[in-house]
Amino acid sequence: MVEEVSIDDAVDKVTCSIIQAADMAIPKTSGKIPKIWKPWWNEECRIFNKQQKKAWDKFRRYPTTSNLIDFKFAKATFRRVKRTSQRKSWQAFISTITNQISSKKLWDKIRRLSGSYNEHTSVSFLNHNGQVITDAKKIANTLAEAFSAVSSASSYSQDFISHKTNEERHNIDFNTLTDDEYNSDFHFIEFKRALSKSHAKSPGPDNIHLLMLTHLTETSLHNILKLFNRIWKEKKFPSSWRRAVVIPILKPGKDAKIPNNYRPIALTSVLCKLLERMVNSRLVHVLEKKKWLSPLQSGFRFGRGTIDNILLLENSIREAFVSKKHLVSILFDMEKAYDKTWRYGILKDLYGIGFKGNLPIFIQNFLKTRSFRVRIGNTLSDGFYQEEGVPQGSVLSVILFIIKINEVIKQLPTGVSGSLFVDDLEIHCSGEDMGFVERKLQEAVNKISEWGRKNGFQISSQKTVAIHFCRRRGLHLDPKLLLHDCTIPIVRDAKYLGLIFDSKLTFKPHVN
Repeated sequence: MVEEVSIDDAVDKVTCSIIQAADMAIPKTSGKIPKIWKPWWNEECRIFNKQQKKAWDKFRRYPTTSNLIDFKFAKATFRRVKRTSQRKSWQAFISTITNQISSKKLWDKIRRLSGSYNEHTSVSFLNHNGQVITDAKKIANTLAEAFSAVSSASSYSQDFISHKTNEERHNIDFNTLTDDEYNSDFHFIEFKRALSKSHAKSPGPDNIHLLMLTHLTETSLHNILKLFNRIWKEKKFPSSWRRAVVIPILKPGKDAKIPNNYRPIALTSVLCKLLERMVNSRLVHVLEKKKWLSPLQSGFRFGRGTIDNILLLENSIREAFVSKKHLVSILFDMEKAYDKTWRYGILKDLYGIGFKGNLPIFIQNFLKTRSFRVRIGNTLSDGFYQEEGVPQGSVLSVILFIIKINEVIKQLPTGVSGSLFVDDLEIHCSGEDMGFVERKLQEAVNKISEWGRKNGFQISSQKTVAIHFCRRRGLHLDPKLLLHDCTIPIVRDAKYLGLIFDSKLTFKPHVN
């Protein structure tokens, strides 16, 4: 199978073989959503609850005094048994919560306590152009059309479209012969490491689940690695891996009737994700080795996290308080950041870094001509194309987006500091004179906005906010900062940052 003449035929035969083996070996469920039983519910609770129902049914049919007494006795007995079980279950639950427990397991326990069902959301109707859409197929097509429009060239400004057209006339050639280690064949140890780090999530259009791969024999895994190395060396990307199934997820607090209020999550082939993870590991290794990524970028980097950005800002705030200065922080929001990422810009940055050979060519093929279908329940939409952007849910998407946004932090003028967590950008400036702080931050905002226009990113003027920190006595005016001719609002609640400060020094934004 692996040695078929065509890469597409080889991938299709391997996929069919895995699915056929799964059909013969793995039993299937009914597809119904199972109920998550409350942890305190046990066999004793079931027995006394059944006795209570029988007593009530008897009293309902024959409402005599003796039957009423029997029902009340059964009800009281069940209540006592239930409370005892709940108390014991709560004590056992509390004893399992330690500093070692993961947040996922903790929330699973909380859902079980509430007796909630597994999460399952479906779009029942949409309101599009004044029309109410209730048919599942039409809903799926409407959402797919909205997702496709976001990533199309028409969603960009005219200035960027002209810039984009001129830039893309120049072909990027990655075919230069190179003996760099990152272009060599993949080893089995890399394959096993990628398999162990993968997460068992929903399968893609080929219906292959990660657990199917983890239960394959060593021989089968070696053959899949041979297929991956064929794709790597022959520079051919399987056409079936370009297709995705998109699940629409409603954004928190948004109106479910509006198509643009849904976030597309792409489900792609697990085999493709496995190869992506191996490529991603090599790409990140080279970027970190060359120290190309900004040290102020903390997103999805080894040994880095949101706490780094929080501590950087907290330290600046403390220094401003001690020296009796103003400090103003601006938090930017990028509209549809992943969906509008300029693909040619990513490849141009890779070329500028110095990548040549198999690795950048794989990424180039990975980004080409991607299509998707939206799934609502068991209904699939028609096929739509994603012209630009990186697919949400893919392994490579995060690092490719980080590569594209890496230069934004270099736009900051002297005296202005900042940090990044993937697409979350924060900048701040401190000074005794508010006029100085205002001028510096306005210069930074203008440069970031200009960088966004040249790279296809749109900074949201509605969601971008600023916070003014100050402990000086008396009233002080807040800075007046403009973004796209709109005033950046000043947030009055420091909790917006998600910072937790100690009781000795409580940080509060300045309030006139």
